Amino acid sequence: MRPDVHRLADFLSWAISPVVVAPVVYGFIVLLGYADDPRRIAYLTVLFSASTIAPMLLIFGLKKIGKVSDYNITFREQRFLPLLVLTGVNVLGYEFMQQLHAPRLLSGILLFNAVNTVLILLITLQWKISIHLFTLTACIALLFLKFGAGVLWLLLLVPVLMWSRMYLKAHNFMQTLVGGIIGFAIMFAELTWWIGL
Repeated sequence: MRPDVHRLADFLSWAISPVVVAPVVYGFIVLLGYADDPRRIAYLTVLFSASTIAPMLLIFGLKKIGKVSDYNITFREQRFLPLLVLTGVNVLGYEFMQQLHAPRLLSGILLFNAVNTVLILLITLQWKISIHLFTLTACIALLFLKFGAGVLWLLLLVPVLMWSRMYLKAHNFMQTLVGGIIGFAIMFAELTWWIGL
């Protein structure tokens, strides 16, 4: 591996990682899509806590006590516990959203994040699907539902992230491809049903 190419792949892997992509997308959805809602900062706080703060604290903690070998949780066998905990975090976030009487799209994000984390957890028992690609395309599906087809240019990030994850030997081609396809398709179908489109 060339050091400069490896650094680029590593940078892209972190820059388009779930803990970066999800809060950025949620920020756009809440601040632009619900700009007139007086509770928008409360919604964003719940979403940000569930998508970034809790996962980062969990992964840092697990790394510190030796339960995971790296921050990307490269080994499939080490993913069960963090995925289980994050399912609970998203369920809790959904309950907070219900108490805030949040718009259905926003409460649905956390509800189906919990559902989809269980799905990923079950897949992980047998196979190592790419959570990076799953999250990226699920977030693009969210933006598409809220803002329309003008956001679909973001799908150009998919092959970039696929290359990064494969170059770093974190995943093979099928693991990235399936993660990307399932992420978009499932989130789109779930939220289309949930908000009654």
